[in-house]
Amino acid sequence: MIKYKLICKKCDNVFDSWFSSSREFDRLKKINLLICSKCNSYKIEKSLMSPQIIKQEKSKINENYEKKIKFLKNKMREYQKFIKNNFDYVGDNFTYEARSIHYNKKKSKGIYGKATVEDIENLKEEGIETQNIPWIEDKEN
Repeated sequence: MIKYKLICKKCDNVFDSWFSSSREFDRLKKINLLICSKCNSYKIEKSLMSPQIIKQEKSKINENYEKKIKFLKNKMREYQKFIKNNFDYVGDNFTYEARSIHYNKKKSKGIYGKATVEDIENLKEEGIETQNIPWIEDKEN
């Protein structure tokens, strides 16, 4: 586990976050899962941090961490199941469908799908409300 001090380049918000490795930070940044809680910007960078010495037993820390991860994964699976059951999947056509719903009142049911950060920002500028939801692929048996 590694803890980084993160900085939002848009609003200068500084916050800490834990990652399983430095590669995990890079992976999450690349797929736009790092977002500023203050201004919703994706312009998040890590800064230098000094190491912190922990006096607790590693097994207790790992046990607590594993419990939290398990809880969060289960919550995310619940949200994903709800979304799949109650919204229409539109895949890469998300921005087109969102605009159609907003401007033409095309559908009454919500949608979910894939969009780039730039597309989401354009939708927000047009007054179309969207939400980014972390999506986990369940690769565990």
